[in-house]
Amino acid sequence: MNTHSSSPTPSGKSQKIVVIGGTGLIGKPIVEKLRRLGHEVVAASPSKGINAITGEGLAAALAGAQVVIDVANSPSFEDQAVLEFFERSSRNLLAAEAAAGVRHHVALSVVGTDRLPDSGYFLAKLAQESLIKASPVPYTIVRATQFFEFAQGIAYVATEGTTVRVPPVRMQPVAAADVSAALADIALAAPLNGIVELAGPEPITQDALVRRLLEATGDTRTVVADPAAGYFGAVVDDHSLVPTPGVAPLLGATRYTDWLAKHAAARAVSSPA
Repeated sequence: MNTHSSSPTPSGKSQKIVVIGGTGLIGKPIVEKLRRLGHEVVAASPSKGINAITGEGLAAALAGAQVVIDVANSPSFEDQAVLEFFERSSRNLLAAEAAAGVRHHVALSVVGTDRLPDSGYFLAKLAQESLIKASPVPYTIVRATQFFEFAQGIAYVATEGTTVRVPPVRMQPVAAADVSAALADIALAAPLNGIVELAGPEPITQDALVRRLLEATGDTRTVVADPAAGYFGAVVDDHSLVPTPGVAPLLGATRYTDWLAKHAAARAVSSPA
């Protein structure tokens, strides 16, 4: 993983770090890694009485915190609901951070956020980024490509009968574990007050991504490369879901082949209801 140093701090001191969404796919490994490094880490989630949407428990959780990592995701992907989630949670969180004197806000976003205006989710992430940039809290926004773990969901949404129609567009997906590791490292470095991109080690087309997953799990659905198919309803091309040209992204170490061997072969892709 080509990321920042993973030492506790430049001075070697432990920090208090709050991970919003700290019990989920990305957040839980971040919490575990930072605790192993000797930091005081709060795994924040509504189930633990810390809710960025309502503001419940935020002030107490952030008291004395130097760093906040926001990897929370909306429970609904309906356009208006996801926009309200990211705007409300970000406003509450950033205001609480400013009051608590937090020195570094790290947020997970998506590569291509500014390239898919017909995607409600990407527009919501863009709104979140704008709020972060306007806040007085120093920040680093990490735009990651799609996770390997999303291939199953792509297949589910794109299935018609026994056929899976996905666009043959270029992607450079990344393992969720590599995203977690990178975010933990970035949180311990100085704020960039800017954006860094994170991607997997190799490109692949979306139809190949899904086809290889189905083959690895013994799924008999047929994958059709359909240029007219969208990505969760959004029109995409070879530039939509890959790192920005001319910008060298951080690269995760895990190859898709290795991820499939470890994770995907043991479980079948869910069939449409």
